[in-house]
Amino acid sequence: MPHRSNTPVVLEPEYIEGFRQIYEEKIVFNKTLGLKLVKVTPEGVEARIDMRPELVGHFAYNRIHGGVISAVLDAMGSAAVMAALAAKHMDEAPAKRLERFAKLGTIDLRVDYLRPGIGEHFDIHAHCLRVGSRVGSSRMEFMGPDGTLMSTGAAAYIVS
Repeated sequence: MPHRSNTPVVLEPEYIEGFRQIYEEKIVFNKTLGLKLVKVTPEGVEARIDMRPELVGHFAYNRIHGGVISAVLDAMGSAAVMAALAAKHMDEAPAKRLERFAKLGTIDLRVDYLRPGIGEHFDIHAHCLRVGSRVGSSRMEFMGPDGTLMSTGAAAYIVS
């Protein structure tokens, strides 16, 4: 059995910047949603979206659309898996690890809507539960400005 170090893996600034470009710019839908990464580590990822009129799902209550919640949970779930996958392959150059994104795809996504999405902004946290040679899984949380849990998600992604 190979020895596992307790030293946390630190992703290089070059990798983090490429990761940010993929999630904030190259995935145009994420850009449309206004998704902004706050933190990227192998242990988890965090992002924020600001509420805007284009994201309203219920006009009478100014609630965020459920599809927006689902989309950002999916994006962040995949980001958590990608960050964990990057940490697993630190022997590869950052650019090579970023290329792995091309093989990533959502297999399954479950969202539980717990409270109405009302607020000026929303924070999304995700962590990878497991990443194997073919499939990775993650858990996600969608929170209001005061930290209230509004929705949760769980997902599986193909990684090869």
